[in-house]
This record gives sequence, structure tokens and C-alpha cells, in this order.
Amino acid sequence: MSCELVLEIPDGDLFDNDKLEFIPVKGCSLRLKHSLYAISEWESKWKVPFLEEKPPKTPEQMLDYVKMMTLNKNVDPNVYLLLTTEDWEKIRAYIEDPMTATWFNDKDKSRAKKKVVTSELIYYWMVAQNIPIDICEKWHLNRLLTLIRVCSIESQPPKKMGKSSIMNQNRMLNEARKAKYHTRG
Repeated sequence: MSCELVLEIPDGDLFDNDKLEFIPVKGCSLRLKHSLYAISEWESKWKVPFLEEKPPKTPEQMLDYVKMMTLNKNVDPNVYLLLTTEDWEKIRAYIEDPMTATWFNDKDKSRAKKKVVTSELIYYWMVAQNIPIDICEKWHLNRLLTLIRVCSIESQPPKKMGKSSIMNQNRMLNEARKAKYHTRG
């Protein structure tokens, strides 16, 4: 499963204020993947939950996350300084993209937002649902979270029927038996 973002970064120049000269930077095709693996790496460095919106991430933290999302090997660190506002908007949209056709009819979203979610908690959910970590930790994060939620919903025991539903079901079964055996009860 690919689900990666590819940004074409053209060649550019950066200015070195210390040496008062331009530094040429060779552009590249930057391949990015928003994944549990990248978040885990980022959280191990910054020691804060990535998925928490407050306090907002600093530009340095976001730049670092983009570096951790990078799938290319040996990328010149100066390439990241060539990212444009348009590139950053594409990165934001990519991170927010659900990457799935599955949706949920949430009645109370505020209740789900109270728990602080870290990469370790997501790994726990994967283990609890028997989701293979080695395969899924590099999926787009939103798709992985949807899979975890689907597994959680599908693994719940069926809800118990109420008395009236049981009585209605029994009545229908009795009617079917009477019709099948041509009896009156």
C-alpha cells in the first residue's frame, strides 16, 4: 500500500548569512509517508504527543516531522529549506486525508477526544486487535486508525436483545413452526 506524497522540489539557492554567499541546492523528488512509524520516531525525539493539537507544533517540529516522513535515502538537509508555502499546504492536506472510504456516524465526538493518543497507545491498539505491526505501521496513519476502529467495532460482542425483541422473535419462530408442521400450537 503506497499512499505516499511525492513533492517535486526544483533546484534552488539558499543564502548563507555568515559567509554572505549563495549555496546551490540540488532539488529532488521528495517521497513522504505519514505513518505510525514516523510519528513514533518524532515522539521519541520531541517527547510530546504528535496527535495533540495544543500546544501547536513549532515550525522546527513540523520540519523535523517532514524529515521523519521522508522515504528517500540521503536527502540533502537543505532540500527541506526549499519547501514552498504550496508544498506545506500539500503536506497538511496529505496528513489530514482520511485515505479510506470508511466513515463512522459518531454521536458524541467530544468523548473520544479526551484521551491523549501517543504512538505507544496506537501500538497497543494494534497488538490488542492482532493487527500485524510490521506491515501496518508504515500505512498512512489515518487509514491505520480506521482499521483499528473497524477491528474494535467488529470484535465487540453482539448486543443483548431486550425482552420485547426476544418475545417477538419467539413468536415468529412459533408461527413458522406451526406453518411448517401444519399445527395450531
